[in-house]
Amino acid sequence: MVVKERGKKASHMLVSTKGRYALRVVIDLAQHQAAGRTPLKKIAARQGISEKYLENILAILVRNGMLSGMRGKGGGYCLTRPADQYTVGEILRLTEGSLAPVSCLVEGAAACDHEATCTTLGMWTKLHTMINEYLDSVTVADLVAEPQSFDYII
Repeated sequence: MVVKERGKKASHMLVSTKGRYALRVVIDLAQHQAAGRTPLKKIAARQGISEKYLENILAILVRNGMLSGMRGKGGGYCLTRPADQYTVGEILRLTEGSLAPVSCLVEGAAACDHEATCTTLGMWTKLHTMINEYLDSVTVADLVAEPQSFDYII
């Protein structure tokens, strides 16, 4: 997620292409898990993602135990656990690093000069909690079962 950092301009919160594609890949594999391992070429073709870019995303997901990858004949990628055990939050935090709406809430961020007197910190903290709780409540199985049915009540 892109957030404004000191000296840099960001016009809004934004989940990057990497985060969105990682989510699409995990959903794709969940939808096709009955077929066994799926070759990178098939995932790339189905999702309209370049193979080179997809390789980087798959490497992150394999390195962090979310996917299993195997090379050679009969190789490809598959989920390491059932789709209902993957949350959108964990996938996005893995690829985005943080879902914090402001830079002062990013883990390991330098202390803000205004923290002691900041009148908006509580609001940003609550928003950050809401974002994480909501995204952690949505599983890949939810998205596979009902891709367009989420009520957005905040």
